[in-house]
Amino acid sequence: MVVTDALRAGDAALERGEWAVARRAFEDARAAGGGPEADEGLASAAWFLDEAAVALEARERAYAGYCDAGRPVDAARIATALAWDYRIFRGEAAVGDGWLARARRLLRDAPPVAEQGWLALREASFALPQDVERARQRCAEAEALGRQLDDLDLEMTAVALDGLAQVSLGRIADGMARLDEAGAAATAGEMRDPVAIGLSCCYLIFACERVRDFDRAGQWSERLARESQRYNNLPLAALCRAHYGTLLVLRGEWARAEAELTAAAAGMAARPGHVGEALARLAELRRRQGRQEEAAALVEQAESQPLAALTAAALALDRGVPAEAVERAEQFLRMIPGLETERAPALELLAEAHAARGDAAAASAAARELRAIAGRAGTEALLGAASLGEGRALAAGGDGAAARGALEDAVVLLDRARLPFERARARLALAGCLRESRHDDAARSQAARARDELAALGADAEQRRAAAFLAGGAGGLTAREREVLALVARGRTNAQIAEALVLSEHTVHRHVANILAKLAVPTRGAAVARAGELCLL
Repeated sequence: MVVTDALRAGDAALERGEWAVARRAFEDARAAGGGPEADEGLASAAWFLDEAAVALEARERAYAGYCDAGRPVDAARIATALAWDYRIFRGEAAVGDGWLARARRLLRDAPPVAEQGWLALREASFALPQDVERARQRCAEAEALGRQLDDLDLEMTAVALDGLAQVSLGRIADGMARLDEAGAAATAGEMRDPVAIGLSCCYLIFACERVRDFDRAGQWSERLARESQRYNNLPLAALCRAHYGTLLVLRGEWARAEAELTAAAAGMAARPGHVGEALARLAELRRRQGRQEEAAALVEQAESQPLAALTAAALALDRGVPAEAVERAEQFLRMIPGLETERAPALELLAEAHAARGDAAAASAAARELRAIAGRAGTEALLGAASLGEGRALAAGGDGAAARGALEDAVVLLDRARLPFERARARLALAGCLRESRHDDAARSQAARARDELAALGADAEQRRAAAFLAGGAGGLTAREREVLALVARGRTNAQIAEALVLSEHTVHRHVANILAKLAVPTRGAAVARAGELCLL
């Protein structure tokens, strides 16, 4: 009777989201000989409390207890949970795969049961970055089983994950329709399992981010936040805050974004498999703020995350090292094979980096692929990014008139998308194009607006670059400094420049120092890249 009462009390507390109460009840049940059910309940409560060691130990005891009792389906359920636990708590994918293999073997001769569907979904989520079609196949199996068993939690989670897979493949309309259906079921009270609810909503938000449907992402982030509070789901709340923080970064609400992202990183600290994502998102905020050293340190902490490679590429561009930016953007693409829509941010960076290197053909190729993705998504944010990439590529190829048109489109689209940082950078690129075609007043107007927008955001480094543009008709550079810069761009040393211009090496050194200060860049390479953007070469 004591065991039964304690188990019932624990289950009731789990349903209410009272994890600490549930933990104590299941500990009491276990002390009274509650068997694997007590350990399974204890593991669930500890999981929500981020007590990794307790959760893993209790699950492994539950697994052994179910095996000893000849209950393979229950043991398989625990093995599937352990596969996820070892990834997020320990970052041990190989161990997780071993638990998946055990679950498959245990369910091999079982009749249709929900555990088969949840195993299929766990395998699908692990396959998604590398093998999207296999992920979709496993989702279809889980969805069909959910309908057969009248298990809406299983069915809708499968629908949501398949929707994300379709969006990743570029089948955006069909994928988003499935995700919206699952999201509605999750937040309308039809689904019961808080983990299933969280997964369904998270998949929807992931897809919104990939196609840059930020209005929809914001709406669902707010609903997911409410659901996480309703179920006292702290891990879900932390994940929600990470994605909402990125939305705030893009919207230009950087003070709020910082609060959300730092809280998310703290909330995920016990989950190495998740915390890297929050750190990578915080790194991008730091980069935009001009805090490059802090951004680089965060990137190093989150180096296994694809998002970290993107920020590393952007940092390389900030330092004026476009070759490194190309390398890191291509690294990102290798990390996400088969995921079409996720390629967009790397293609943006590639278009900019190749243009900075003067490789118009490579910049155009990246911009064309980005345009194709943007055309399928139809969001103003992606269409604006595509126009900006095209403008940079056209400018690098010397087609100033076409570049101007593309960059003007980019400013309008990014303004409609309410992306102030991206809009300001597009204005600065447009200013360079306008000055090259001798529309000096229009160029200065665009640069001034970019400077003011960047100042309002707190984007110190980009603001200094806009100010450098406005310092004079040639970015504040004298005719002699432009001569020196042209030779720097050709790879000449100070001694070689001094010989070519009949100057002392000390004078050349002073000119180079002045160039770096006026262009607000730290290195010679960065000066060449910035000069290319500002049409000074």
